[in-house]
Amino acid sequence: MDTLANIPVSVPIHHVSSFDFDDAFNDSDDTDVPYIFSPDAIREEFARSMPVEDDSWEEIENAASTGGFFDDSNTSVSTLDINSDPQIAPESPMVGSALSAYFSQISLSTPAQEYESPGEHPTAYVNHHPHPNVVVNASEPPPRRVHSTSGLSQPIEGPPSNTTSDISAPPILVTQTAKSLPLVAEPASHSLSTPQSVIVSTLSSDPPGPSVPLTEKPQGHRRNRSAGPTALEKVRSKTRPSFLPPKPRQEDDKHMADWQHMMKLSRTAAEKRRKALQERRLLREKAIEESLHIWETEVIPDWRVVFKKPSLRKLWWRGIPTKLRASMWEKAVGNPLALNKDHYRTCLSRAKRALASGVFPQTTLDLIERDISTTLPALHIFHPESGPLYGDLKDMLSAWVVSRSDEGLGYTFGAAKIAAMMLINLPNQQAFIVMRNLLERHCMRSFFGGDRAKEDVEAYYRIFDTLLADGMPKIYFNFKQHQISPASYLPDWLIPLFLDHLPFEACARVWDVLLLEGDSFLYRASLGILGVLEPRLFFPEKKELLELLKGENKAALDVAKREGRPLDGGRYEIYGVDEETLWERIDHMNDWWKESTWTRLIQRELPDL
Repeated sequence: MDTLANIPVSVPIHHVSSFDFDDAFNDSDDTDVPYIFSPDAIREEFARSMPVEDDSWEEIENAASTGGFFDDSNTSVSTLDINSDPQIAPESPMVGSALSAYFSQISLSTPAQEYESPGEHPTAYVNHHPHPNVVVNASEPPPRRVHSTSGLSQPIEGPPSNTTSDISAPPILVTQTAKSLPLVAEPASHSLSTPQSVIVSTLSSDPPGPSVPLTEKPQGHRRNRSAGPTALEKVRSKTRPSFLPPKPRQEDDKHMADWQHMMKLSRTAAEKRRKALQERRLLREKAIEESLHIWETEVIPDWRVVFKKPSLRKLWWRGIPTKLRASMWEKAVGNPLALNKDHYRTCLSRAKRALASGVFPQTTLDLIERDISTTLPALHIFHPESGPLYGDLKDMLSAWVVSRSDEGLGYTFGAAKIAAMMLINLPNQQAFIVMRNLLERHCMRSFFGGDRAKEDVEAYYRIFDTLLADGMPKIYFNFKQHQISPASYLPDWLIPLFLDHLPFEACARVWDVLLLEGDSFLYRASLGILGVLEPRLFFPEKKELLELLKGENKAALDVAKREGRPLDGGRYEIYGVDEETLWERIDHMNDWWKESTWTRLIQRELPDL
């Protein structure tokens, strides 16, 4: 064994795909390394890998002096000396004279230097070799000290080009002190049974750098930014579980045909529902027209009789006949402001003089124009260029601004919707007077009153929250969870009196009852809208919930576009909110809605009213 210890051998190591440079001289590392660099491990690997020959050890020594070990399988040269003093190790004649001078430069205990990126090293080429080798350059800093060479002539990351190999540079002898220095490398998928040679050499006489362990992180695949879907992504199913194999072509075609058939049936069913809804609406309108004689004989002589007879009040709730709507609205609203018939003409003349002299605020004019452009776009009667009622609507709004200027109030966006509804059903002078008296009701005046009515508006928000919590606790707690207050959606409903969000027929029927019942029905209709929307109100994010309340839900808009439904009507038509569904929900509120509750809340929140 002593003779064996003094013989330089070529030590095969496991093949690894990536080599940890700084761990070559480390004497402290994890215990779960794939290979331990020690004399015992070398002997075991040597006994397992060395070919059995009958030659004497003298022949092996001669082969060592000529640089050839195991010529049949490994042509690399190693000068490892096991369990012997480095001064008596066998040497090559070319490098023996300078061995001790180079060996003394190696330091295994100095601190680490900063790791340098492999990308900083230039590319070098090595000659063909059947097996990869590990080369230790003790004269370089730790990041450059150890590198591996492949069997093929290919570029590898190595030391700078100015450190070239010198035939006179002696190889380094690794003595028994190396048995405590484990060789650490990251596990790889390559075979670990292929023997390799370890070449330990110095390439220059530069001062040696310190040696430290550094476990190199495995280089992951660098993801490139995709320019679009790949060919596989274009045909891959987005709903099929990823752990299942792709569908056969025949099965995929069958499923696609089934899906198209189901979509066709869905469109057919939706069309049937729309036709049935239209038929029921026509039947309701026909029933209202047939009740015209009851209106003429019992309601028109004294409209207040509806408060005394529940049957007539129920008749009013079903809707006022179109030809009687103007007179009934005018009587229901009344004239608490005591405005004369010439009031509209007076305000309009003042507005025209202000416009002619340039006194009328331009910002108010711009706001009026923008408000008109969003008023009942599906009817096209208020279009700035071709609408027959555009001029009347603009004159009415200008006169309304002048009438409020005496009180220090300006224009409120949304007033054009109320004025437009009045012009559709009443003549100009009557429409203006009814509009002014309607907006003097306390709830409407609060929302149209600007900053001076801010406290009253907050009180109305609290009233609505209380009613919502009593009648629809699930919606209330869902809104509280998402921190959505009535201020987020209630003004959008009340200021235009639902004309932006409901279909025109449903809105007209709401107005019939609103003018009769007063402010309490504003809240009842608002709760009815939330009741219709309830299945859609449980979104996980606040943004989606607010988009739905504004009538801008993307999924519902896509469905409406796909089905070819118009999008210029009420915003909630895309959610299926129509006259029938809304009034069905309002009628179901009879179980818990009480006018006494409304009166009590008004007295609590607005004691001065």
